[in-house]
Amino acid sequence: MAYLPEARFALDLIRDIYVVEHDAKIADCLGTREHLLMRQARSGPILARLRTWIAEQTEIHPPKSPLGTAMSYVVNNWIPLTRFLDDPKIPPDNNRSESALRIVALGRKNFLFFGNEEAGHNIAGLYSLVATCEANGVNPIAYLTDVLARVRSHPASDLDALLPQNWNP
Repeated sequence: MAYLPEARFALDLIRDIYVVEHDAKIADCLGTREHLLMRQARSGPILARLRTWIAEQTEIHPPKSPLGTAMSYVVNNWIPLTRFLDDPKIPPDNNRSESALRIVALGRKNFLFFGNEEAGHNIAGLYSLVATCEANGVNPIAYLTDVLARVRSHPASDLDALLPQNWNP
């Protein structure tokens, strides 16, 4: 993939964010307070440098150019793009979401006709539930089998315990 030479600086900064994530994985502290502190101490300044670079480059590159479009995207989505600095469980990218959606995109032609709108909503909910199970390392069949058997007798005040990320068989 070709890119503008001046974009190398931004690409190197983005790479450095992934170096922090790699270091957290090596330190076996992913998702912990230690990981959060690593992100804040190391990734925070990297993102500050990226923001400064974008401000400088915005004056040079027209808004409709490829680099101008990319920089506008980053500026307009700065808060969601940097949310991972406040929660160690949020990844710095949405690769897992993109992978889960790829399944939907591949099956789109097969699901053009559900019979009615409600069936479409049902399959969308099921896809979301299965993707959430997979993202949390939960077997969707085992999860559904267990939860459907006990949901009626489970206290309504503790329904969060039945979510895939909190589920204990």
